[in-house]
Amino acid sequence: MSPKPQSRKNQRERPPRMNRNIRVPEVRLTGVKGEQIGVVQTRQAQRMADDAGLDLVEIAPTARPPVCRIMDYGKYKYEQDKKRKEAKKSQSQTKVKEVKFHVNVGDHDYETKLRHAREFIEDGNRVKGSLYFRGRENAHRDLGFDVMNRFVEDLSDIGTPEQKPRLMGRQIITLIVPAKKKGGGKGRESGKGE
Repeated sequence: MSPKPQSRKNQRERPPRMNRNIRVPEVRLTGVKGEQIGVVQTRQAQRMADDAGLDLVEIAPTARPPVCRIMDYGKYKYEQDKKRKEAKKSQSQTKVKEVKFHVNVGDHDYETKLRHAREFIEDGNRVKGSLYFRGRENAHRDLGFDVMNRFVEDLSDIGTPEQKPRLMGRQIITLIVPAKKKGGGKGRESGKGE
């Protein structure tokens, strides 16, 4: 019974064939230290791997004949996972955090939302500021632009607007990204500009 054909994504994630699962008559064999042994019978290659106490792993299944290597597959897989995790750690992942306003936002609420936006930017995240108009507030769009321009101005010391405040339907949206650091400044700034 042959396995069902899989999509390309699943084929990439599928582990390589090993040991007795390699069912071709001959393989191009690579030794433990990477030395080329040559084209040998699969049974002979399996015997060599067994004698060394290691696995016979198919590393290039599409080659003719397939390329196999004698290795400790468990150790190899562990090292690959470790490398993948290290690469993932070094990637900087930025998130978009949203701060929502209304036209009649109070001073205390505005300061609280501004403080949260500062924390998001200092953590390296992008901040989306959005101001929603409800009912009759839609007639006073200039007041909404005043709030959003003030928001951008208050964050100008640590962030730069990637997208200036603009009207989209019943809301005004702006996007602020962390500013490029010019020196080796250490620690967070206090964030209070008053």
